[in-house]
Amino acid sequence: MNRQIAPLTPAPPYQFSVPLSATRRGARLARLLAVEQLCSWGLALDPARLIVAELAANAVSHGRVPGRSFRLTLAVVQAATLRVEVTDARHERLPLRTVEPAGGVAESGYGLLLVEVLADRWGVELGPVPCKTVWAELDLVSPPDC
Repeated sequence: MNRQIAPLTPAPPYQFSVPLSATRRGARLARLLAVEQLCSWGLALDPARLIVAELAANAVSHGRVPGRSFRLTLAVVQAATLRVEVTDARHERLPLRTVEPAGGVAESGYGLLLVEVLADRWGVELGPVPCKTVWAELDLVSPPDC
């Protein structure tokens, strides 16, 4: 007896997600894995790798909870947008949209300003508790670097 099999809802054609340790080594690995994944998809590396580096560094610096990891997700959505997501375990520490770091000139604090300039859109989503996800989207228009 033959049965009809209901078609599965297709996943986005390009999606990659991996948990990483909330350490400097984990942040570096996030950038390296993103580069490899973007190359395998035939997508341009920049500015995506810079955005991944900044969001992963922020997750390690500001979103770290001992014993908890952070998650890097890359996905092509709506066929022409690359979405970069970094999820950490500190929902109470939200990134601030500032034009310049508090106190004027500083050696650090420019990461989200860089994301603001490089990304077409970015934001924060809360949940599930205790997590938050900082995301950035890039419109795909340039040829690949690989």
